[in-house]
Amino acid sequence: MKTVLILLTLLLALPFTAVAENESETKAAASWTLITETPEEGFQLAIRLSRKGVTETQTDRDVLFAGREEYAKDPDSLIAASQVIAIHFQTIARANDYWRED
Repeated sequence: MKTVLILLTLLLALPFTAVAENESETKAAASWTLITETPEEGFQLAIRLSRKGVTETQTDRDVLFAGREEYAKDPDSLIAASQVIAIHFQTIARANDYWRED
């Protein structure tokens, strides 16, 4: 359980621009799609999805940031965070037919 909390907190520490600050941003977030123009955009979306999962799971920001010094230096936590992003990126890449043109 500690590893899961560490992973979730680590993901929150990554830069994230999709946090809705107002109603229009909330509506935009509700219309997310897995389709992206480039692999780079797909990777950024994978990061946003990972972070959104964290913030939806743990809504208490104090809990999310607790222990940051500990998990930020834990290689297992860093690897686990990368794995979550990679899984999302795999899904996005497949949805985009791996960005191949027909």
